[in-house]
Amino acid sequence: MPPKADINKAGWEQGDFPILCETCLGDNAFVRMSKQEYGRECGTCTRPFTVFRWNPGQGMRFKTTVICQTCAKVKNVCQTCLLDLEYGLPVQVRDTALALKNQAPTSDINREYYAQNMERDMEGSGGLPDTRRANSAGKEMLKSLARTDPYYKRNRPHICSFFVKGECKRGTECPYRHELPEKNELSNQNIKDRYYGRNDPVAKKILRQNATTLGLQPPEDQSITSLFLTSLPEAATEQSIRAALVSSLPSVPPTAFKSVVHVAKNRCAFVNFIDRASAEKAAEAWAPGVDIDDTRASVKWGRSRPKPGAGGGAGPSTSVAAAS
Repeated sequence: MPPKADINKAGWEQGDFPILCETCLGDNAFVRMSKQEYGRECGTCTRPFTVFRWNPGQGMRFKTTVICQTCAKVKNVCQTCLLDLEYGLPVQVRDTALALKNQAPTSDINREYYAQNMERDMEGSGGLPDTRRANSAGKEMLKSLARTDPYYKRNRPHICSFFVKGECKRGTECPYRHELPEKNELSNQNIKDRYYGRNDPVAKKILRQNATTLGLQPPEDQSITSLFLTSLPEAATEQSIRAALVSSLPSVPPTAFKSVVHVAKNRCAFVNFIDRASAEKAAEAWAPGVDIDDTRASVKWGRSRPKPGAGGGAGPSTSVAAAS
């Protein structure tokens, strides 16, 4: 009985060649690849799919596909490293810059149903994310952060666990690296966080470094939860500013915006958030600027409020922080 004739295998995936980035494929033009139909379940939708395995080059470890092609097309990512195929960046960085909202369900009940529907809808369309409405500042940020050359160092063998314990007896013949692992923020990574673009430590580090480079390093005072916008369009209103900011930051719920105070005379605005985490996410996303009514607005952190009684007088009664 052909696989597709079995109703239990109707949603299973068959493929002739994987969707890979240049780094994972390797620099060998004559790579040999093994293929196993329905070799494992997809790391995101849990449907069985065709697994490919290959060695990207001499001295490198064997690599394999970990998600199905449907899930890879939905996010436009590599089936192995789950990085964006166009920019070579984590999904969370791309979605933050382009203000893309994650619509894929994460529950076990809906994931397979969603994958089957997307597979049907993507027939002939390619399944690339719609970036037509993305702001120009986000696209420029991705271009500046994108990796232009392959990073083959990522294909190195894993660290030898026996060497870490001091028990490896293979010496130079050991196919694994004899190094001690570094314990840092990048030590805990998983497939689902990388694919869905949530709590990805690599993405957090890239966004934080980019914001710091552009002068938006978070202030030490944790009470500062305000951002200051300048160079706003003359026709901008408080409603239009709020709408543009909310749409440009889908990772932060609209309820996280405490207030937006627009000073039309000076063409600036103060954006106050309910917590520090939301303010930091906004600063990372708006580091290169934010487009409001087709005008690029600059973003800065607010300043801490003067303490009551400091300087011989009471502190300001307004809840708006001064611009830095």
